[in-house]
Amino acid sequence: MSNKSNKEVKTLDQRIERIYKMAKEHFGEVRFVGIKKHTKIGWVAKIQFDEFESLVAEGEDAVEALKNLRKRLSRIIDRYNMV
Repeated sequence: MSNKSNKEVKTLDQRIERIYKMAKEHFGEVRFVGIKKHTKIGWVAKIQFDEFESLVAEGEDAVEALKNLRKRLSRIIDRYNMV
């Protein structure tokens, strides 16, 4: 792991909560944000919306999967805001 001595390490709960808030602010209703270990592809983070298709991201570990999901969500929000 990298040395992050003076930086607070976020918990998985905090990461999930941040993604949930971002998605809810921009898209409205969010059914759930979660993460699970998939036997063949590793960790999978997912946002399930009520009215849209779900967003999914993968990673080597749970933190990486959540980071990838947040980045993907941010790119979508940025594109949406450009229009």
